[in-house]
Amino acid sequence: MKILIIQQKMIGDVLTSSILFEALRAKYPTAQLHYVINTPTYPVVENHPFIDRFLMVSPDIENSKRHFFKFLKSIRKENYDVVIDVYGKLGSAIMSLFSGAKIKIAYHKSYTSFIFNQSISRLHTPQHKASLAIENRMRLLEPLDIDFIPYQPKIYLSDLEINKARTLLETSKVNLQHPLFMISVLGSSAIKTYPATYMASLLDAVVETNPDAQILFNYIPKQKEKAQEIYDGCASLTQKQIYFDIFGKSLRDFLALNACCDATIGNEGGANNMAKALNIPTFTIFSPYLNKKNWFGELEEDKHTAVHLSDYMDYALADAKQNPADFYRRLKPELIIPKLKSFIRQFN
Repeated sequence: MKILIIQQKMIGDVLTSSILFEALRAKYPTAQLHYVINTPTYPVVENHPFIDRFLMVSPDIENSKRHFFKFLKSIRKENYDVVIDVYGKLGSAIMSLFSGAKIKIAYHKSYTSFIFNQSISRLHTPQHKASLAIENRMRLLEPLDIDFIPYQPKIYLSDLEINKARTLLETSKVNLQHPLFMISVLGSSAIKTYPATYMASLLDAVVETNPDAQILFNYIPKQKEKAQEIYDGCASLTQKQIYFDIFGKSLRDFLALNACCDATIGNEGGANNMAKALNIPTFTIFSPYLNKKNWFGELEEDKHTAVHLSDYMDYALADAKQNPADFYRRLKPELIIPKLKSFIRQFN
């Protein structure tokens, strides 16, 4: 059997969808399992033991009809038996159609339903206490007689990568005998970013709870100014515990640094999802307009903590999406700090 899974979206989506390969390998141990992803997302699934081949969608393929058609022909030549379109966009539906697979599975959408002979409706409420991101992906395997198992995404780093990260930390005077926290100080966009002054207050609470806490900032060079704003807003004692200039030069370098940390704290997004896949505890702040159940389930509560404005007050998510800054202001640090301090104490 030859199976193709398509998930082109962002890093978190590509990583989460990788659970399907573990489930498929358990059910069909001799199957050939291939994955269509966008080139920049490859680092989070590199070395994945259950994926036999990657089909990379480059910018040329996305932006050129000629290159896209050539890519479609390469898919056709593989003679897939099954295609699972997790992405659910027009481009991925066309890939599914060109695959020629007898079994084509996707989430139900009226405008692409003629392409797929197995259309799956999405859950809006978890049935197994996992996140909806996990539960809905596992539903795509039901036509292949695979029942729900709460698989979790995993990232596979080499010993060499981790040792390189540890050496960088040690040469930068980080004491690996003391707690080390990676902070997702910025979200993927403004509407997914906790206000800078509020974030600074949370970092002060971390160091107040554990004066030995050491802090790394997760940011990319173009975000340095905004990250600096958060650093400047911290108390002087907190600033002394922040290693502002330590960050990975590549995504794999960042993952290796994260693997050396005791926990990841901050805005919901790819960094926190990657930390979970590295089996590192997380403390996640969700944007007020998002549904927390999409990316956080009850099954995670033994190791991970997540906070959302709806934990403290009732409101409509649609209203928050219209004015996210106003609703973020309502999620004041004093609401979060008691939970954060409890989370930090486990590393004392």
